[in-house]
Amino acid sequence: MKSALFTGAAVTLGLLLASVGSAQASNAHQPTAQARQHGVTAAGGGYMGWTNPKTSGTAATPSVMAPAATVEGIDVSSYQGNVNWSAQWSAGKRFAYTKATEGNYYTNPYFAQQYNGSYNVGMIRGAYHFATPNDSSGANQATYFLAHGGGWSKDGKTLPGALDIEYNPYGATCYGLSASAMVSWIRDFANTYKARTGRDVPIYTNLDWWSRCTGNSTAFNSTNPLWVAKYASSPGTLPGGWPFHTIWQYSSSPIDQDRFNGDYSRLQALANG
Repeated sequence: MKSALFTGAAVTLGLLLASVGSAQASNAHQPTAQARQHGVTAAGGGYMGWTNPKTSGTAATPSVMAPAATVEGIDVSSYQGNVNWSAQWSAGKRFAYTKATEGNYYTNPYFAQQYNGSYNVGMIRGAYHFATPNDSSGANQATYFLAHGGGWSKDGKTLPGALDIEYNPYGATCYGLSASAMVSWIRDFANTYKARTGRDVPIYTNLDWWSRCTGNSTAFNSTNPLWVAKYASSPGTLPGGWPFHTIWQYSSSPIDQDRFNGDYSRLQALANG
């Protein structure tokens, strides 16, 4: 979610660093008109839920009261710049995911401040990868992710790296892949990550994209935790036959809002593996 959480010199530095990161991408990664309307203006600009309608003002809270056994969190990318993690902690956030990489050409210039800052304030943190399956293999992008912050350690404060697989901000919705090819790509990424870390990657997606681009595949519902995007009063129908969601992204105001489906001890269990 694009948010006004950085000002002054941070803006200037962020623009400079973002331009350097964007230069790593090929000219093929030109955002579509739709992506530009949602704030994706250059290669590397994809972020979780970029197509979802953005809200303003006070964070939109689901109308259905949350069960007692949930934990609130956020996800961030370069759009947020240097995040005030103490303020997020005071707001009740206890976990955070930070965008680390996109494709095999972009790294988030604010990754260290966001990833380490959330950890230092006491949150359980994790990293995520924005997939571009038309650029290179799943194995290639998993390796790139692991080399640039996507690793995992059993320290009780680090969540397994997540795969953000959703609408293409640079072209064809399904990246030019058939449903079977997309499932194979996701499996390649997931298998490579697990071989290197021993962990199954949580998969961030939504019902519409997953249905259109994987044929609503059920290949991952017994192994990979589901992180579902649904800006509504409930997560709704889940994609891919997943029996339950692990994380629900339910709002983008004033920053992407996430809810872990379980109590704090279960969040710690996910971190510990």
